[in-house]
Amino acid sequence: MKKIKVLVVDDSALMRRIISDMIKEDSSIEVIGTARNGQDLMDKFSSNFYKTMPDVITMDVEMPKMDGITALGELKKKNIDIPVIILSSISKEGTELTMECLGAGAFDFLPKPSGTISLDIDKVKVELIQKIKVAYFSTSNQSNHTEANSTAKNKSYKEVASAYIADGNTKKVRENKFQAGRIDAIVMGASTGGPKALTSVITEFPEDIGVPVFVVQHMPVGFTKAFAERLNLSSRVKVVEAQDGMNTERNVVYIAPGGYHMEVWNDKKIHLNKEPAIWGVRPAVDKLFMSASKAYKENIISVVLTGMGKDGAEGTVEIKKNGGVTISQDESTCTIYGMPKVAYETGKVDLVLALDDIAKEVLKIITSGRR
Repeated sequence: MKKIKVLVVDDSALMRRIISDMIKEDSSIEVIGTARNGQDLMDKFSSNFYKTMPDVITMDVEMPKMDGITALGELKKKNIDIPVIILSSISKEGTELTMECLGAGAFDFLPKPSGTISLDIDKVKVELIQKIKVAYFSTSNQSNHTEANSTAKNKSYKEVASAYIADGNTKKVRENKFQAGRIDAIVMGASTGGPKALTSVITEFPEDIGVPVFVVQHMPVGFTKAFAERLNLSSRVKVVEAQDGMNTERNVVYIAPGGYHMEVWNDKKIHLNKEPAIWGVRPAVDKLFMSASKAYKENIISVVLTGMGKDGAEGTVEIKKNGGVTISQDESTCTIYGMPKVAYETGKVDLVLALDDIAKEVLKIITSGRR
């Protein structure tokens, strides 16, 4: 069986050894080399130092000579298309750099438990190994990926769709007939690949979208604030990290803070809690969708974006049951077609859309409901 080849980049020799030893405990993974920083990595690539190209790179974000964000840019310049998993401290600088790395194309990230030198890095061993495998299997064998998936996808969709609409290069599938009325809120959920997908959608929203937008992105404690701040800088609509008891306002995007479930109740306020994780995550998309469905009834749009697992599927069913409009991202534009797939398989998704079409369709539904 072919092993997943991993390259470990960290400025600490101790961390390079610990991370390498840790991930090699999985028999399906082998570490083929290390680098001291981004410059060392690029020099070794240029000199063909590594006998074989890695399948996945793990990279520290804060390094001398060349940090993670600069290294990602250099890899892109040289057309070295290898998924990179960022390992980051939870310092203010570390979280901000991590968000920059995700924006620059990093596949995913993982916080170091105790800062730059984390002797307890084994706490995240299982999660790191899982992310390495997800990165490998979701990006390997990409030739003909879109064409093959599109053919299979459209065939299965046609079998259950009540209407198949082709609009230029845009393919939309309407499984359930729906009549959108007034829209008072939007709820969105995402996991792996979510920061990039959410940025793509939210930056297309106008300043006066006219409704509040509630977002759950699976992300550890300490990173959602940096994500909200970065998204706010690039968006026309205001973006904030949600706080408990906040009065919700139109034209504001609320990002659930890491470590807390976010709910919206009939009082239209933000309610955060530390109830047990659902599907292994907190915040959970289902928590948001189910609470918001009770508060907004039929006057809501839900969107399930890229991510691993099945969070958001039960919430999608609840949104549809109460008369809301339900959307999921299509397979060809997902980093991981997990959450949208499970939502789709409930039979309660109204529209399956390519990422670039989601904002346009949401705005169209909102506008039609105001007439």
